[in-house]
Amino acid sequence: MDPVRNPFSPGSGSKPPVLAGRDVLLEDITVAMRRIGQGRSAKNFVLSGLRGVGKTVLLKTVANIADHEKQRSLMLEADDNRSLRDQIGSRFSQMLLQMDFTKKVGDAVMTGLRGVASFTKVARLKHGELEFALDFDPLVGTADSGNIADDLPDVFEIVGKAAASRNTAIVLIIDEMQMLSREDLVALIMAMHRVSQNSLPLLLVGGGLPQVVGLMGEAKGYSERLFESVGIGELPVDEACRAIVEPLQREGAKISKAALAEIMAATLRYPYFIQEWGKHAWNSAQGQSISITAAKAAHPIATASLDESFFRFRLDQLTDKEKLYARAMASLGGGPYKSGDIANALGARVESLAPIRGSLIKKGTVYSPSYGDTAFTVPLFHEFMCRVMPSFEKQASAKKRPARKKRVVNTPKPRTRKRR
Repeated sequence: MDPVRNPFSPGSGSKPPVLAGRDVLLEDITVAMRRIGQGRSAKNFVLSGLRGVGKTVLLKTVANIADHEKQRSLMLEADDNRSLRDQIGSRFSQMLLQMDFTKKVGDAVMTGLRGVASFTKVARLKHGELEFALDFDPLVGTADSGNIADDLPDVFEIVGKAAASRNTAIVLIIDEMQMLSREDLVALIMAMHRVSQNSLPLLLVGGGLPQVVGLMGEAKGYSERLFESVGIGELPVDEACRAIVEPLQREGAKISKAALAEIMAATLRYPYFIQEWGKHAWNSAQGQSISITAAKAAHPIATASLDESFFRFRLDQLTDKEKLYARAMASLGGGPYKSGDIANALGARVESLAPIRGSLIKKGTVYSPSYGDTAFTVPLFHEFMCRVMPSFEKQASAKKRPARKKRVVNTPKPRTRKRR
């Protein structure tokens, strides 16, 4: 089929032609937006799941819904190289100025700008290639303690009041929330607690890897009362099929039942993989229908494409020891994996491998679904590791320590006196 008309779009954060299986969730978030816009309470949302399930696409869709609802959306991606204070301060200033762009700055908005100035010391804005500073007189005694757990709730309160004064609401969207430092995560939860207590029009919708829910619970025990935790996983069978069939129908094409079953089995119904297989099945098809032959022809092409981009990107972030640890996990199958089993595969002690495991968790390559267990954050990553490191068994056996020989102690026989 014509590659120019190919409807499938694999890519990081790229919106698929059909956003299947997420309608109920998006409707719940829309209801929450409308509630805070009317001064009513609503739970915030945290979306957690593996790589490739479409969390970033969902967060971008939430931003679009906020714009449609005439609310202000602020989207950022957590970065372990930048503090939340640095990322959020100037963005709040810019948002507050946009609220009053066509009218005189109101008292509440000016208070917000001064409060943010206290928080960030100076607001830096960008317009095209130009970056400039707006230095408002700080609001002394507000958000200026230097302790983000004290300052961020103050900022959220004054920004929320500014939004209320303009009859609008703010939707703060944070991707990769697991990258936030513990200090920033504690401050963020405390800030949303203040917002909830004062019924302010500010909603937080965050996304992150599976461990983010546990991190939030450890940061503040009451986080579960502030956030609706939603696990994002593979699509139900009917919705996964819809993600393939509907884009084809729009282009006047179709797919055989056998080909559709082949794609479902190969992708495990994960949204990113569906887009990858759909793209290559389209390009492999003859005429206006994807046959089982085209679906099978797409398999090695889609696998190679994932190996060189989606999977390779994660592998390149790892040290040699971390790669060996990941390969030991892969040798045990699809997971989750017991720490003791991984240690046995490497011929090492569990305690000695703890720093490597901790580093892999921090890098977002693995997570702990339950105590003592480890799993990959990327679906099918174990298969990739087996392909890219096929000689693991030899490496692992070389790393194993030789068994210690038992020490033989010759005990002298007791002397017996001869009778005369």
